Parts: sequence; C-alpha cells; structure tokens
Amino acid sequence: MAAAQLTAHELIAKHRPTLDQALEAIRTRAYWSPHPEHPKAYGENGSLDTAAGKDAFDALLGNRLDLGQAGTDDWVGGEVSPYGIELGVEYPHVDLDVLLPAMKSGQREWRDAGAEMRAVVCLEILKRISDRTHEFAHAVMHTSGQAFMMAFQAGGPHAQDRGLEAVAYAYVEQVRTPDTAEWTKPQGKRDPLALTKQFTPVPRGIALVIGCNTFPTWNGYPGLFASLATGNAVVVKPHPRAALPLALTVQVARQVLGEAGFDPNLVALAAERPGEGIAKTLALRPEIRVIDYTGSTVFGDWLEANARQAQVYTEKAGVNTVIVDSTDNYKGMLSNLAFSLSLYSGQMCTTPQNLLIPRDGIRTEEGPKSFDEVVADLARAVDGLLGDDARANALLGAIVNPDVKARLDAASELGEVALASREIANPEFPDAVVRTPVIVKLDGAKPDDEAAYMSECFGPVSFAVAVDSAVGAVELLRRTIREKGAMTVGAYTSDAEVERAVREVCLEEAAQLSLNLTGGVYVNQTAAFSDFHGSGGNPAANAALCDGAFVANRFRVIEVRREA
Repeated sequence: MAAAQLTAHELIAKHRPTLDQALEAIRTRAYWSPHPEHPKAYGENGSLDTAAGKDAFDALLGNRLDLGQAGTDDWVGGEVSPYGIELGVEYPHVDLDVLLPAMKSGQREWRDAGAEMRAVVCLEILKRISDRTHEFAHAVMHTSGQAFMMAFQAGGPHAQDRGLEAVAYAYVEQVRTPDTAEWTKPQGKRDPLALTKQFTPVPRGIALVIGCNTFPTWNGYPGLFASLATGNAVVVKPHPRAALPLALTVQVARQVLGEAGFDPNLVALAAERPGEGIAKTLALRPEIRVIDYTGSTVFGDWLEANARQAQVYTEKAGVNTVIVDSTDNYKGMLSNLAFSLSLYSGQMCTTPQNLLIPRDGIRTEEGPKSFDEVVADLARAVDGLLGDDARANALLGAIVNPDVKARLDAASELGEVALASREIANPEFPDAVVRTPVIVKLDGAKPDDEAAYMSECFGPVSFAVAVDSAVGAVELLRRTIREKGAMTVGAYTSDAEVERAVREVCLEEAAQLSLNLTGGVYVNQTAAFSDFHGSGGNPAANAALCDGAFVANRFRVIEVRREA
C-alpha cells in the first residue's frame, strides 16, 4: 500500500466547499458546474493546456499502460480510432481469481473511512481528471468518433459533472441516517428502556461498470463514482473499442487512493482479449454485487435476467419521438431539430428518431405547412447546417463502428428518402467515415412502415412519420414509450390541449419531455445537477442519472445496538 500523502484534513479542506455547492445544486436544480467548458480555461494551476494535452495523448500511443494492479497475467489492446489511427495502447489483462479477492481486501478501511472522506477522495480523483481534460478529450475523440469539441465537453467537464453529481447524491443518502442515536422508551413506574445505537453504511461488495463505445466517460462516471462513494470497490470493464478513457480514469483513481492511504486495488480495470466476453463472466461472479451498464437492449435484458446476485442499473435502447403539431417559431423549430438530428451523427441515446407529423400538415406563424413542406424544409435546414464541410466535420464527428454505417446505408430502402446521406471528407483524418443524416418518410398507418419506425435505428437515421392527427400522434407516442421505451421526448405545439395531452402521456409512461425548443438547448442534451437523464420508468432504462434511487441501493445501513 502506498504511503499516505493526502490527509483527511487536507482533502476535506480542499473539497468540502465543492461538495457543499454540489449539494445545493441538486437541491435547487439551478445551473452550476465547477468544470469549465471552454478549452482556453485550462493550463493554469497544474492543468494541461491544449498543446500539453495533445502531447500527453500522443505519448500514450503505442505504449503499455501499466496500472500496477493485482492479477495481471497478460496484455491486450487493439483499439483503432474511428478517425483511422491505430492507438496501439496495451492494457493489463487480469486473472479474476486473483484480482477480485485483492479488491475486497481494502474494502474494510474504505468502509470505515465514512461518507465524507469517501466523497472528498472521489472529488480529488475528479479534480485530477479535470486537470487532464485536454488529454482525456483526445482519448474520447479517438475511441468514440466524437468531434474534438464534443469530446472535450461531453467527455470532459460534462462527464466530470455527472460523476460529481453521483457523489453528491451518494453523500446525501448515506448521511440521511445519523451515525449514532440514544434511544429511550418510558416504562411508566419502571426504569426506562435505554439503548445506544450505531448506524453504519456498508457497501454491497464489488461493483462492475460495463463501459460503452460512444460515451465511455459520460456514461461510465455516474456508476463508477456512485459505487465508490458508497464504499464499494469498482472493477471497470471498458468497451474493447473505447478502453483508453476509462483506463486513464482507473489510473488516476488508483493514484489518489494510494496517496490517501487506501488500497489502490479498490479500483481496477478488466480489459479483455478479442471475443473473450469477460462482461458476462464478471456479471455472474458472486463477488459482483452492483452492475452499471450502457448499451444494447439484448445484453441489458440478459444482465437483468441473469445477474441475480447484483443490483443492476441499465441504460438500454429506446425509440425517441418528437411530435410536430404546430409552432409559432417555424424557422427556430427547424434549426433546433436539424442540430439535434446532426449532432455526433445521431449516435446519442437521446437523439430523436421518429418525427410524428399530421398528414394534413401543421399550423405555423407563417401559415399552414403541409406534411411534405415540413419534411422538405427540415431537410433543407439539415443541408444548410452541414453545407460547409469544415462545420459538418465539427458537428458530425465520425461513424463509430461498421454497424452504424450498415444501418445508415440500409435506411434508404425503408421508404421515400426526403434527405439523402452524403459522404464528407475529413482533411485531417482521411480514413474517417463521415456521413450526413438521412431522413426517410413513412406512413404511420402502414404495418410495413411500422416495423421500421417502431425499432431503434441507432445512428444518423430519422423517420418523418405521417399520422392522422395530433390525437393519433399522442397515442402513437404512448405506445412507443410503453413498448420500446424512450430516453427523450420532444413536442412542438402552440395548442394548450395538445401540450396537456403530451405531458400527461409522459407523466404516465415516465419519459422526460422537452417542449417547443427553438434556441440553443436541444432535446438530446441534459445538464448535470438539474436535468434527469432517463427516468428509470420505461423500457429504455431502469435508472435515472442521477437521483436518490440511483445511489441508495448501492449500500445498506447496518445497526449495532447495546444497552446504554
């Protein structure tokens, strides 16, 4: 175990103010973030600036990332950037029969440290990650295919915000019960009954984080920090194509834990050989008591059905829907939707897929617009947004894997193409696959079309679905959420009754709703400390990022009582 270099007093003095601000933010739901979004904000107080971050990333390429963790028996790698670069980074492969017992051995001291100490250690980890945001941004970019600015923001400060948010919720839930209580029950003329009671939050065991390809840090940090802050050791199983950002995270966590006097093996990486399927093996290990997963519905359903010894948190697939009924800002609506459909080539779990539009058209401040006009105008808005190749590359990023490209190529066979996808060259990365979105027109009354729009088509594919009326759109929305789930719902309407009906469906079916967005906030973006990502109440996800339910079942409170 590393010699302690960080004292509890130092950590609490340094990070307690930030924790208190986070606690206030989740109470008020107001905007707040301690992590700057702009790249120029870095480079002071030991953080890496633009050039240093790129140099640090380049220094990783072609090298072995030795984490010094228990059970290392081999080295694995093979990541290729969606931009065409072979990363060549090797990661430790582990013998689980050695690693998992080593991870458990440090849990007693971590448990006994208490909620506040665990929280400030987690905040020190996040601070050191934040100082390396430029380096992490390149790691996220070259594993997810996000464009640099999105990788910088979503993979950096926004991910760090979500991690801090989870720590704040974890702290709140753990201190809800006092450490001690004096209990006295009057007995009339007899002496009262008197007990001294102690209450200790105890972890479930070892937590498993199963990383995803598209947002390795943004989706990985909530579960990682929620479990660590509640006393659990955490083993991180990264996606084989996106190991680097989470491996760097594990590296930082292990350094901080060691310097704070705890066992670094409380956090470990479980990288895998090609086709090894270590996620299934880990998920069924009796030591694994918490699982966080983001990815396909098929594997998410398997985890929920089979990992019965663990508390399983899943974010799976959904069919995100936008109802377009009417608007008093037609151009703003088109611009907002065009950006939402284009951002990161639609490779977000929150990107709209189905646009439900009455076949008789919609009302606007410019007068009535037919179904065909709305779809054609939206296609032009997307074309206009992505008409400049440099701007398009900055918004679209790269197609993350061949499966997304295959779905995009097949989409044109599903119906009438209102907007064809086109290839865009990336001068800096000529091997990157960059494609603009496709919009396909479908008829909500045709069973063959229903098979297409009622299934998730992950990637830059959206369907303009003609429906009979706003009432029909609302009922189709209800059925879609109930049967397929939705991470997000959007609606454009200037009709109070339609708005009421949409809102009621989202309340009853537990889906997060955005109404009449026409400015710089988009349906596929959520802000930590204020917005909930997912609801945990429909088939798309069984948890929300982040609420009390996301953290409270990662630990139990154990009582010890004795006579006073």
